[in-house]
Amino acid sequence: MPRRTAGNPKRVGRALVDDGMVRVGPIMALPAVLRSFDIEPCDVLAEFELAESFFKDPENTLSTAMVCRLLARCAERSGCGHFGLMVGQRAAASSLGVLGFLMQSCETVGDALAAFARHIEVQDRGGTVWLDSSDGFSTLGYTLVDAQAASLDQIMPCAVAIATNILRSLIGPTWHPHEVHFAFAQPKLLEPYRRFFGVRPRFDAERTGIVFATRWLHTPIPSADLLLHKLMEERVRELTVTSMDGLDKQVRRMLGTMITSGNCTVAAVADRLGIHVRKLNRELAATGTSFLELREQARRDLASQLLGSTRTTAGEISTILGYSDPASFTRAFHRWTGSTPARWRASRRPRPAR
Repeated sequence: MPRRTAGNPKRVGRALVDDGMVRVGPIMALPAVLRSFDIEPCDVLAEFELAESFFKDPENTLSTAMVCRLLARCAERSGCGHFGLMVGQRAAASSLGVLGFLMQSCETVGDALAAFARHIEVQDRGGTVWLDSSDGFSTLGYTLVDAQAASLDQIMPCAVAIATNILRSLIGPTWHPHEVHFAFAQPKLLEPYRRFFGVRPRFDAERTGIVFATRWLHTPIPSADLLLHKLMEERVRELTVTSMDGLDKQVRRMLGTMITSGNCTVAAVADRLGIHVRKLNRELAATGTSFLELREQARRDLASQLLGSTRTTAGEISTILGYSDPASFTRAFHRWTGSTPARWRASRRPRPAR
């Protein structure tokens, strides 16, 4: 495959990871999972103009939107509602390439997860990884940048299964999370989820993530290696500089993980970026946008995602987004979409077959 360059609109590629793209390393098992259902991978992949050989090189990239559609099609062909979970179960830390080796060479689990969240762009620019800690528990979460992405019930279990395998490789194979949250409606079959995660997941959550005791962050990693860590850090730094986002895109990605916090302010974002508020506002204005505009977009995106993929009520979404009352949220949603939350949700429900 040819080397990709910034701005290339192709849905597939290699080397650099552009906006909305993800490396195929974590989903390399997809053809094998299809075969476990006696389905020839080429029959499905041909619908997406892909060959099975594409999944033999972990550095190849696909758009996140295509990954969503591909997993959904595989679930449909196999009749397996948890197909994405099965693909993610087969991925290890090494499937993340240089980022996986960087994490495995860290001194503690906390260091590894911080590196995971900080450098996810070298592997995946269709989503963001975040780590929150409070009251003795931490959450390792994943948020898609494209709030309109379909098939969250496939790509999110895939991502969370990969994260769980990474934590098991760092802590120990018998480790399991305290809780697992998914921001989509509960599927019909729960046993595959309970069996893999060791707990019954909670669905219709506001965010997707793994909850575990914060004390695990201080756990030493057996594979820690200072020399390897320095080498991997240098390689990650090279990849990061090559594919650096503009400030507006950095803020947009950051807001996707901060919008449900009680401190989603311009000062908090500027602090995370290590710049002054005035400079942040000035540089955003130079790109033709503003912090308030980007925050509104983040609220709209999360509201659309929760209305489209979960059974969370409009009143609950209003609280999640920090509105003073449901009426304020309804007015804002109507301003964004020209529709009320109830009508918008109804218009996106699949119509029953005749």
